[in-house]
Amino acid sequence: MRQLLPLAGAAVLAGTALAACSSAAGLTINLYISPEDHLQTVVDRCTAAAGGKYKIVYNKLPRGADGQREQMVRRLAAGDASLDVLGLDVTWVPEFAEAGWAEEWTGANAEAATRDVLPGPLATAKWNGKLYGATKNTNVQLLWYDDRITPSPPKTFDELMTQAEQLKAAGKPYQVLFTGAQYEGLVVFYNTLVASAGGHILSDDGRSVVMDDGAVRALELLKLLTTAGITDPSLTNQKEDDIRQAFQRGQAATELNWPFVYASYAKEKPQELAHFKWTRYPSVTADRPSRVTIGGFNLAVSTYSRHKPEAFEAALCLRNAASQKYQALVDGVPPSIASIYRDTSPLDAAKPADAKENPTMADQYPMKDDIQAALTDAAVRPLTPAYQNLSTVMSKVLSPPAEIDVQATAQELRERLADALDSRGIIP
Repeated sequence: MRQLLPLAGAAVLAGTALAACSSAAGLTINLYISPEDHLQTVVDRCTAAAGGKYKIVYNKLPRGADGQREQMVRRLAAGDASLDVLGLDVTWVPEFAEAGWAEEWTGANAEAATRDVLPGPLATAKWNGKLYGATKNTNVQLLWYDDRITPSPPKTFDELMTQAEQLKAAGKPYQVLFTGAQYEGLVVFYNTLVASAGGHILSDDGRSVVMDDGAVRALELLKLLTTAGITDPSLTNQKEDDIRQAFQRGQAATELNWPFVYASYAKEKPQELAHFKWTRYPSVTADRPSRVTIGGFNLAVSTYSRHKPEAFEAALCLRNAASQKYQALVDGVPPSIASIYRDTSPLDAAKPADAKENPTMADQYPMKDDIQAALTDAAVRPLTPAYQNLSTVMSKVLSPPAEIDVQATAQELRERLADALDSRGIIP
């Protein structure tokens, strides 16, 4: 995902690179996490802050979530002591905790990791009432649109589909873009529809399959949306960046996507940025607000790390308020710390504020109020150590969405998800 790089960030990178060199002789804390455009700057800052006690090395995992998890699981299962700080997708905490790979956060470390954290993100860092991760960032999708094409954004999916059909009839860009490929993005979309319909896939304790009326209603809507002639012909191959690019090419009226799209649009189409708008995710029913699936990452400390005190210290620095604010401004990832949404100071407090070179949250993150509002009642994906099994099953059964047979698909999900909870018939 291509993002903005303010000049202030480049200056900080140049300065901290020198500071990092001085700690090279100390011990190494290995961070394993997905590629992020400007995370290296944060790593260098935290290495400098360690004052020579240790150097943090940023080991980039694959971009795809499945590849990230696979690499860490294989190494942790073998007891690899070279992994210190683990970047865990919000769905992995129960699995890593249950497997004994993630150290529990306690005492002063836990207090620091939970201070001022929004409730939704914090829930993803816990398992069985214990804290196993420190929230690095959160995420929640919005509805993005061009106000020249869609002057009045739809509030419900019914309105969304009606507007798309009207735009198509008028010969205007009309497509509704969302992640329809057979992977986690499709599961996230379905989970949002289920939660927005008031439904449940699993029981609250994650031990049994529910697939209630709300879950069936979500299947009906997914089928209707993908057979109405208003989605991209490449829907079943499209992931987050594919739909971002499709929207920027001008072939769609709306996209349902994460906030990173704003930074990309600002960089690649700055002359049209004033027309790139956003709003809350559409509702499934007019009488019930949407509940959007939460995303993001938590930082865990490996139980096999030989340097646990330093690993906890490094993790806290990598996700503190300054680090989260910086990445919110330059990488477009929403912070999990509530006070950052109210922060009015520029990126570099030592320089005069300038919207182009030294932005504030309001400059680079104008959608912050809508994100925080969506996070007040966000949906969490089913919390279970078997989530990877569930995700594999759901992405397979739901794909392609146009071929869903609502009642038959609902029953297949009930049966196959029950097997997945017991790790039967699944190759994660």
